[in-house]
Amino acid sequence: MHSIKELKKIAIERRMDLLKMIFESKGGHTGGALSSTDILVALYYEIMNIDPKNPKREDRDRFVLSKGHSVEGYYAILADLGFFPKEELATFSQYKSRLIGHPNVKVPGVEMNTGALGHGLSAAIGMALAGKMDKKSYKVYALMGDGEQAEGSVWEAAMAAGHYKLDNLIGIIDRNRLQISGNTEDVMSLESLKEKWSSFKWEVIEVNGNDMEELVTTFKKLPLVKEKPHLVIANTIKGRGVSFMENVAKWHHGVPNAEQYEQAIQELKQQLKEVE
Repeated sequence: MHSIKELKKIAIERRMDLLKMIFESKGGHTGGALSSTDILVALYYEIMNIDPKNPKREDRDRFVLSKGHSVEGYYAILADLGFFPKEELATFSQYKSRLIGHPNVKVPGVEMNTGALGHGLSAAIGMALAGKMDKKSYKVYALMGDGEQAEGSVWEAAMAAGHYKLDNLIGIIDRNRLQISGNTEDVMSLESLKEKWSSFKWEVIEVNGNDMEELVTTFKKLPLVKEKPHLVIANTIKGRGVSFMENVAKWHHGVPNAEQYEQAIQELKQQLKEVE
């Protein structure tokens, strides 16, 4: 168990890790990795039933990073928890590294290959349905992007989850409102997301996705009702934690130069001091 203060510090440290990975590899998806860090930290350090020493344990909770391009924070967390050596993060996106730019099952702790948007929720439904059939108590979490909601396969999956009454399934949307080509509402308007998902028989909760206490409190309460899948719309800030990246679309896959990287790390170090 961790205090909220400890979780906040962990999130800042993982943001520093992922920025280092992106800077040194000269590639990655910075904005979405930063916006989703708090969600991942809340799940992996406080909520999910997992064991880094036995990553395939049958009763483990499952996690699917459907927005697979935002993999940097995911890798940083798995390494910090001991799923694989932290030194391996230095090989991110390098030749013959298993830490490629999207999750893959060669990495301990990764449940499935992801990256083609719109597929993660369907796979998570399969895991959740299997859990029900096998009378297992594990939960399945699937983190999607908001731009990903334009994929038709997401809505086919939403319909199936509601039909099968999968209350062991928690979908999460990283609602930072920016995708690669701009604001989601300009590219393909999504609202009202809550009404749409509710109409597919999901229990929908909206939270501040960068508020650690609110995230932990919400996840601990789930499921709120029986026989319904749950969706958490996590309102976040793209580029969270780095002033010049926040709410700027170009940082979807932008890579900081040396000066920008140093500024970002100094800002995060200051945030660490403020938390302490």
